[in-house]
Amino acid sequence: MDNPLRQLAEFGQAVWVDNLQRSYITKGTLKKLIDEDGLKGLTSNPTIFQKAVSGSEDYADLFAEARAKGLAANDVYEHLAVRDVQGAADILRPVYDSLKGKDGFASLEVSPRLANQTQATLEEARRLWKTLARPNVMIKVPGTEAGVPAFQQLISEGININVTLLFSQERYRQIADAYLSGLEKFAKAGGDLSTVASVASFFVSRIDVAADKEIEQRLKAGVSAEQRKALESLSGKVAIANAKLAYRIYQEVFSSARWKALAAKGARVQRVLWASTSTKNPKLRDVLYVEELIGPDTVNTMPPATIDAFREHGKVRTSLVEDLAGAKETMRQLEANGVSMKSVTERLAVDGVKLFEESFDALLGAVGEQLKK
Repeated sequence: MDNPLRQLAEFGQAVWVDNLQRSYITKGTLKKLIDEDGLKGLTSNPTIFQKAVSGSEDYADLFAEARAKGLAANDVYEHLAVRDVQGAADILRPVYDSLKGKDGFASLEVSPRLANQTQATLEEARRLWKTLARPNVMIKVPGTEAGVPAFQQLISEGININVTLLFSQERYRQIADAYLSGLEKFAKAGGDLSTVASVASFFVSRIDVAADKEIEQRLKAGVSAEQRKALESLSGKVAIANAKLAYRIYQEVFSSARWKALAAKGARVQRVLWASTSTKNPKLRDVLYVEELIGPDTVNTMPPATIDAFREHGKVRTSLVEDLAGAKETMRQLEANGVSMKSVTERLAVDGVKLFEESFDALLGAVGEQLKK
């Protein structure tokens, strides 16, 4: 237990890796992470697949076959993504079985082009769930305004969902409520609640990047000495404060009488998953967003570099419930000094969808280039 990554399990947190490429499956990389670091899950997204396709020869066999058949780039992408996620899920299956379905999941995202289309998201999520045909996969659905009702309906159909691109506490509360509503509908239809799993992916480091940019703009605009001191003290602190208060909402929702009625029927909590946990600001500790967000019923999905860093020098403690008063004061000071958290998170949600769309387009472009060879 000298490995800090393995120690996280003692505090109720699961480690997932935010990465996937063919070599993870064929060269034993994923199995090694499970055996040595206690890894319990995996997330993927268009950016990850774009890097995998562009930066390796892992898919040469698939591209050769696709060229011979004259397949389109979108069809080839889906084939490789499904193959990789199925392979990852199969390697994670012993984790899923040993934990009786509590963990051991691999995630695949619906097309980001559908982020603002409820019905199209429903149809794509159902199709991917059927195609993947594994009990330990999750379909990633964006937590957009259109994504909330889609998520609720998919849960009511017994489909495992990873709700992604969550930034605001308000939207997270909507998602938690939608999860309960979906489970209630599933139970009413005679569904087995113990078979349904979900995580709510709350993005972290992007919030500090955006908030710090707003703080810098306020400072450049000219403020009083008192305001300058207050604003400077907030740099690099907003994301963790926001996450801690979101987790407080989790505690409220999943200790309510409404939840207890569902739990009595076998329902599992929707764990909060910390995403975007690599540190973007070089002035901050490289494992900051792991060390400061450790608590029960949570997941931290880390890119490989963050996994390596935390294995080497991470420090473990129950940090997530520390100093909630301080977290509230951070958010109060932010608003009091002219930075609107509502504006920050709304812009991040829009930009997040746009970034994934751009990555998806780049991914299809990379696949198309491979098909021309």
